[in-house]
Amino acid sequence: MDAVGQVTDELKVHPDWKAINPEYVVRMQLQNRFSTGLDIARHTAAIMRKDMAAYDVDTSRYTHSLGAWHGFIAQQQMMSIKKHFGTLDRCYIYLSGWMVAALRSRFGPLPDQSMHEKTTVPELIEEIYTFLKQADARELRWLFSALDEARAAGRDTAAILSAIDGFETHVRPVIADIDAGFGNEEATYLLAKSMIEAGACAIQIENQVSDAKQCGHQDGKVTVPHEDFVSKINAVRYAFLELGVDDGVIVARTDSLGAGLTQKVPVSIKPNDLGSKYCDFLDTVPVSDVDQLVNGSVTIHQNGRLCIPKRLDNGLYAFKEGTGFDRAVLDCITSLQHGADLLWIETEKPNLKQIQDLIEAVRKVRPDAKLVYNNSPSFNWTLKFREQVYAEWQANGRDVSAYSADSLMDESVDGSELAAEADRLIQEFQKKSSAQAGIFHHLITLPTYHTAALSTDVLAKGYFGEEGMLAYVRDVQRTEIRRGLSAVKHQDLAGSNVGDDHKEYFLGEKALLAGGTANTMSQF
Repeated sequence: MDAVGQVTDELKVHPDWKAINPEYVVRMQLQNRFSTGLDIARHTAAIMRKDMAAYDVDTSRYTHSLGAWHGFIAQQQMMSIKKHFGTLDRCYIYLSGWMVAALRSRFGPLPDQSMHEKTTVPELIEEIYTFLKQADARELRWLFSALDEARAAGRDTAAILSAIDGFETHVRPVIADIDAGFGNEEATYLLAKSMIEAGACAIQIENQVSDAKQCGHQDGKVTVPHEDFVSKINAVRYAFLELGVDDGVIVARTDSLGAGLTQKVPVSIKPNDLGSKYCDFLDTVPVSDVDQLVNGSVTIHQNGRLCIPKRLDNGLYAFKEGTGFDRAVLDCITSLQHGADLLWIETEKPNLKQIQDLIEAVRKVRPDAKLVYNNSPSFNWTLKFREQVYAEWQANGRDVSAYSADSLMDESVDGSELAAEADRLIQEFQKKSSAQAGIFHHLITLPTYHTAALSTDVLAKGYFGEEGMLAYVRDVQRTEIRRGLSAVKHQDLAGSNVGDDHKEYFLGEKALLAGGTANTMSQF
């Protein structure tokens, strides 16, 4: 009500604005409290920093997110979380470059290889926040309606006003995937700026070569020398600072665990510098005879010896076998020492011990290290955890004769004790790994890609089959109603009632409204 009084005073100096209702002005301001993407980025960066500090004190306060490929999907995630749990505390949104490539490119569906338009990511960030702000407007509109009804009936309005004052916005942090930066340092900086201006408070960047980038779960990944990656981390930090988002978060991802190639040999200025450390991992052959040098041979000094790095026909250089762990650890340490805030280590399976070993090696140098972890749909979670249980039971001398190692995915295993134990480990994975392996943020990169495909398959089978319309009514609409989904009133969710309010604000009782008795939405 203080805000209403302030607007009332401001309107007094404009006598020609007498038709403007100061309370309606305040309502509209509350329904759109973020004027720009930078307002959003600053607000959400503060949330992430607070959550990171809370996790340092108590590892049970980890954060999590689901990937969203459309603003509506992000909106429904946040609305559902708020409906079920009453708060959005520690809940974020992940923007996956994989899903942008697969679902949002003008070229059509693409693999995750940075071939989509770089502008698509900031456009999606802006779209996500447009939908989240619309969710605010809609929920506040229902509170305003309840306030008007209570006033008209002469009831006490204190509780409603308190709910309005304490309203929790749906605008939450987005961790946005910038891939490998879509070019050189300047390209990375320009794209980062665009993403931040759209509202991103956290940018995830990986140490692959931009023009040879692969999905983290594909083969053929090619990493860049440390100096190259550091320069891109610096570019993102400059973008945050230039735009006044001083708390902006940088997530440095390393693909070294599964990458066996590099595009170039860095220059080492002095022993044990970053270039030297990177070169030490190269697969080389010592030069003992000048005849080993042939046309096009490249040589380097490695630990005091002249060596020839192993070079593929495509010009790429190979790393020594078995160095992925050490390279990933060094990537992480170097990234933190040059301004990254969080780490992402792309692994080939969801194994707690593997992740724990990695973070413990990093924390020997940086005790404050925290991970963002990809609970990836690229993992066969069922199979990997059943294999883990099978191997542990076998190692402990337990009888596993009832199971076959090559048929653990069979439905016949589903009701078994082994399957139950595997499912228990999956259920506890987030909690345990956050406590034991430094995972601050858990995300699923592309879950809504799969949920969209699955729900469409279920509906298509029934609707185009014998069940016909019953398949939609029973499996979609009736379920929506009973779960209390806002989407069942799709007109309202799309903004029809908010629009009616505005018409009344602008024209009063003469306004032509869409929400009358003939609106079929009243059936729900």
